[in-house]
Amino acid sequence: MAGGWSRDGAVQDQIDASVEDAVSLARSRLSGGKSLSHCEDCDAEIPKARQEAIPGVHFCVNCQSERDKEQTAASGFNRRASKDSQLR
Repeated sequence: MAGGWSRDGAVQDQIDASVEDAVSLARSRLSGGKSLSHCEDCDAEIPKARQEAIPGVHFCVNCQSERDKEQTAASGFNRRASKDSQLR
C-alpha cells in the first residue's frame, strides 16, 4: 500500500534497487585471475588452499580481514535499524 504521491509497489522497488546495488558492489569486489603466492601488504606466504579456494587472491587472511573491517566501518548505512543510530 502506497501513501501520498507514490504509486503502489514504490517501496518494494526501492528495496529491490538497494539489493541490486549491494550485489553489484559485492561482485565488483570479487577478485579474479591468478592468485599471488605472497601477500601484497605484508609479504606473508598465502597458503595453497586459500589460493585455490579464492581465485585471484592478493592478500593473506589477516590483511584481508583488516581491509574488510575498514570497508564496513566506512559504509555509513544503518543496516540494523537501531534506535540509537536513528537519533544521531
